[in-house]
Amino acid sequence: MITRRTLLGGLAAGVVGTGFALAGHASGAPGRTKAAGLPLEIANDSGEFQNSSVYVYIVGNDGTQQVRVTPEGELKPVAVSDNGSDGFTDYAIPLAASGTTTLTLPKMSGRIYTALGGKLKFKAVEDGNGKAALAYPAGWVDSDPNYGVLHDCAEFTYNDGGMYCNTTMVDMFSVPLAIQLTGAKDQTAGLLKDGARAKIFSDLAGIEGFGDLVVDDKRVIAPGHGLDSGRFAKDYLAPAIDEAWSAYASKDLKVTTNAGTFTGRVAGDKLSFTGPASVSFSKPSTRDVLFCDGTLAAPNDGTTGPVAAILGAALNRATLTSHPEQPTTDPAAFYQQRLANHYAKVMHDAAQDGKAYGFAFDDVAGFASYIEDGAPSRIRLTLTPF
Repeated sequence: MITRRTLLGGLAAGVVGTGFALAGHASGAPGRTKAAGLPLEIANDSGEFQNSSVYVYIVGNDGTQQVRVTPEGELKPVAVSDNGSDGFTDYAIPLAASGTTTLTLPKMSGRIYTALGGKLKFKAVEDGNGKAALAYPAGWVDSDPNYGVLHDCAEFTYNDGGMYCNTTMVDMFSVPLAIQLTGAKDQTAGLLKDGARAKIFSDLAGIEGFGDLVVDDKRVIAPGHGLDSGRFAKDYLAPAIDEAWSAYASKDLKVTTNAGTFTGRVAGDKLSFTGPASVSFSKPSTRDVLFCDGTLAAPNDGTTGPVAAILGAALNRATLTSHPEQPTTDPAAFYQQRLANHYAKVMHDAAQDGKAYGFAFDDVAGFASYIEDGAPSRIRLTLTPF
């Protein structure tokens, strides 16, 4: 199964300025290619913005280069020459004057951005290999040219194997989005409860240590990005991490993955496992936990990666010390400690089905707002009511 972590594992061309790079699993042809793809419907049920002030951007890669989709359904490579006199591209796809907008989604891997009330500024640049790449919006950076624009995105890979897609709050949350995927099954992801957007903002503002992540009525920023910008304490999770490392210095931690069960003990600052393979992890920092990176980086190797993902999820959900057998699968146990990723908790509380992508390892035990279909016939992205 393709999960978000394999789907978004790393783009060769390098996405500039985002929390995640978009992986190139899709097969596509370079150059100007007529998209023979999946019907994509965009529905504006926001209740706050007319279709005339909503813009869509479909950007990503085709496995060899960064690409974008034109309003006519053509798959075109990103080019530095696309930058206009203001220094930015205009890849906006306007919505129909009223009702649902129907587009064609070609085989590629990428993001569908929605911008409300103004256009986004994507800058085409050259990466370290001299290839064209895009500087994506970074709504958590106050100097970013898109900071003042209300925007959000969904992520997808559409290839010969099918459609794999999710809504995400890994970097931030601003616009309520929901996906309906029709094919072998009829599935949805990302549907929020009535009034959820306002409740997300108010709930997060009321949690000690998380209030500065709320940016007016524009967005709430994920704590990892908040940490980098001085909005969130760099050592917030340190006592919880220390507690877990201390606990497993004197007892076993068992982590079960598809490869089997790993048994771990702490010695010094190393948590070392034996079992299907020998893997070890240095004590992570708060930033490592929030970004699911650094000492908790998860290579797609079937051994270290899954163990790292389970550890990262347990630390975000505050279950690692209390549950010596991981992964924890009962959501009633999640986020019950004072030191937890309460940003992710708020996102899950807001979802109708309890599923959200509040951090990168939220797919552990199946709690992510992720769906897939091997025989897709239609995808619908809806801007749901604010």
